[in-house]
This record gives sequence, C-alpha cells and structure tokens, in this order.
Amino acid sequence: MSGTMEGHTPMSAPVLAAYSYCEAVTGQQARNFAYGIRLLPTDKRQALSAMYALARRVDDIGDGTLEPAVKQARLDDTRALLERVRGGNVDEYDTDPVAVALADAAQRFPIPLGGLDELIDGVLMDVRGDTYETWDDLKVYCRCVAGAIGRVSLGVFGTVPGAPGAERAAEYADTLGLALQLTNILRDVREDAGNGRTYLPADDLAKFGCSEGFHSATPGAGADFEGLVHFEVRRARALFAEGLRLLPLLDRRSGACTAAMAGIYRRLLDRIERDPRAVLRGRVSLPGHEKAYVAVRGLSGLDARTISRQAVRRRG
Repeated sequence: MSGTMEGHTPMSAPVLAAYSYCEAVTGQQARNFAYGIRLLPTDKRQALSAMYALARRVDDIGDGTLEPAVKQARLDDTRALLERVRGGNVDEYDTDPVAVALADAAQRFPIPLGGLDELIDGVLMDVRGDTYETWDDLKVYCRCVAGAIGRVSLGVFGTVPGAPGAERAAEYADTLGLALQLTNILRDVREDAGNGRTYLPADDLAKFGCSEGFHSATPGAGADFEGLVHFEVRRARALFAEGLRLLPLLDRRSGACTAAMAGIYRRLLDRIERDPRAVLRGRVSLPGHEKAYVAVRGLSGLDARTISRQAVRRRG
C-alpha cells in the first residue's frame, strides 16, 4: 500500500500507518483542533496530526498521576525523541508511530521543532507546580504551551508569498496561541482547582477577591467572580484581535483552519462572558451546529477579508 501527499513524493505503508495513528489520537482527544484541521489539504492535516499527537503525549505526562521524578524522566525521553527527529535518526520502521509521522512531517515542511521543546518546558512548569503572580509571568507559560504550538503550526501552513506583514506571522501565531490558552484557563478554572492548579495571575485574583480559588460552584463571600471573568475576557479579546491578523497572511485553507479554531474559542469566550458562573458548574462547550457554522465562515474567507480591510484602514 502506498499513497501520495499533494505535491509530494509517495508515502510508504509504515508512514501512512503512523499518520493514521496520529489522526486517530487527534480525533479522539482534541475535537476542536480536529474540527479545524479537517479543512486542510491531506498533507497539512497529517503533519498537524503528528504534531498534535506528540503534544498530547507531553500533556498526558504532565496531567497524569505519576510522581514528579517519573514525569521528569518521561519528558526527558520525549525531548530525546525530538532530538532523534531533528537529527534524522528516525526511520519508517521505528516502533513509535508518533516519531515516524513527526519525522516525515519535518522532512516535508519547515516545522520549527523547538516549539515542541518549549511545550515540554511549559509542562515542566506544571510538574513543578509553578504559580503566576502577574500576567507577564503567566504569558511565559502560555507562550510555551500554546504560543509555541501556534508557531509550529505556522511552519506547516506557510504564508502567502509577498503578503504584506508576513514577517510578523510568527508573532501573530504566538499571540493567537495566548488567546486560545487564556480561554482554556477560564473554561477550566474549577477543573484545574480540583487538580490543585491555579493559572490565573495571583494579582488578578487578589484584585477581585478570588484568592481562595474555585473549588465549588459558588464563589466565596466577597468575591467578584464575574468581575474577574470579564476582566480576563477583555484581555483574551485583545489577544484575539492581534493574533487574528495572521489570517490574511495564510492561504485560503490554512486561513480557514485557523479561523475555525479561533472562532470556536471566541464563541466559547462569548458564552463565558454571558454567564461567568457556568465555568464553575461544568465544562462550557459548543454544539456541533455552531462549530459547523464557524467552519463555513472560515472557508468563506470572511474573517480574513474583514481583517485585511481593517489593516488597510490602519495603514491609510
């Protein structure tokens, strides 16, 4: 069995099998991400699935119940795998399908694999139980676990040749990753609290009387939980506004993928803003028909055109 990715050399059966494994992991574990990458050509979709499968492995190590020293060792092993990929030392018969798929993707696209090292750095912050005093502190974490993934994805997407502002594409991808991660943090405040983690900056929590944390569906006495959520929503919206300037720099299908993923999270943000306490009652999510609408909107190029017009007005 063999296959051909669009515009590339034929793919062997072991590599195809490795990609199939990574796509299955992505479809099962990351529905929002999987929804977005369905809009991509086969070769880009497979490459991003390989990247996600490696990222999922790193996250699972960090979120698991192993002792910190064991987590550290397993993250070290994953970093060693990245070194093998970088050095071209993974062949198609390797027993690790994620390594096989990622090695093939790295040969086909200019993927900045260092972004996956940054992801490991971010997960090590979780393993150590780091907390964040200020937004500037939290940004370091968000850039590792999400901004870096944006930059890795950009290596697969590429930019439109000659697109004005393309030199800032990596910056926009990084900022969009921050917006997505801050939305995740808001959505998961109670789940994270149950796991002994607090990501929102300590000075923000103190400002709104929420330093006791989020261990129940009812905020503590005197806590302005709604004020805290609205404050963080405004911050996330500003990040989205900046990061989405990436869209006009991408080709139509890469832009559609990015717009779909960002659109899903922006709608989650809308829901959280309308009912802040919903995140204390359970996981906020979007129904399938809303995700479909976001995907169609992305494919139409409407978001990219809107942002392009705004950019022209700013330059004028």
